Amino acid sequence: MGPRPDGKLVSLREAISRFVPDGATVVMGTCLESLIPFAAGHEIIRQGRRDLTLVGPISDVLFDQLIGAGCVARVVAAWVGNVSAGLGHAYRRATEQGVPRPVEVQDTSNFAVALALMAGALGVPYLPTRSLLGSDVPRQLEAFRLFEDPWTGEPLLLVRAIQPDVAILAVQRSDPEGNAHLWGNLGVTEEAALASRHVVLLAEEVVDPSVIRSDPNRVLLPGFKVSAVVHCPGGCHPSPVPGYYRRDHAFYEEYHRATRTEEGFREWLRTWVLELPDRQAYLQRLGARWDALRQLQPAPAAPVDYAW
Repeated sequence: MGPRPDGKLVSLREAISRFVPDGATVVMGTCLESLIPFAAGHEIIRQGRRDLTLVGPISDVLFDQLIGAGCVARVVAAWVGNVSAGLGHAYRRATEQGVPRPVEVQDTSNFAVALALMAGALGVPYLPTRSLLGSDVPRQLEAFRLFEDPWTGEPLLLVRAIQPDVAILAVQRSDPEGNAHLWGNLGVTEEAALASRHVVLLAEEVVDPSVIRSDPNRVLLPGFKVSAVVHCPGGCHPSPVPGYYRRDHAFYEEYHRATRTEEGFREWLRTWVLELPDRQAYLQRLGARWDALRQLQPAPAAPVDYAW
């Protein structure tokens, strides 16, 4: 008996309900400034999840929105804020004033996040590095340990493995079983996928498996590691998806201005998340702005031939 035609395809609402319970450790924003799964973050907010631990290198304003909505207890990240404008206002209110709730922050670096996820993917308890030695970051002994190289006697830093409960990742296209193509800057996406207990993919397109098989080198990870596939066009706005739409720079600036106060954040959240039942309604609210972001200058790669 072959795989079901719809494979692991579920709605975004079902994927979040099944794989992001209260208290979960969630890794997102693994491609740095592109392919950030904002639609998933908004659904987490709509479902009222609480006590989450968020893991990511540079999550842009996605983490800021989840923190401002009261969903987050802890953040493991190199930086939280708005790449276009500075630190996130909701993040600052939570860490400085405990509004809407206090948030514990584990400072790290992009490289250390990558090492922690790689260790999780390899199934080892830690990986060594010389990065961060001499800084204050390793004082957080939960995540790091100073160690002496047994061969040279030189100091090393051991970075503790992270194995998230779920990785929510955006891809350009996937087949119904979770075999997916991702191109552009991968960041730590592969490491996050292999380290996590569950993987939820947000795909701009769901395609026939033959499309994925035609370019095996571009496959992100084997489909058996994927728990759910969500067909979610536009799911990363305002971040870009190479080949599909550009970054909405103005949207980030508008968010930064609108969320300077807690009242402003609540109004923004009501307008762009809570009043909208799904991503399609979100894109309809964007209107002509969304159409403009999809007007791209083609830049195709040279074709490859896998003949042998």
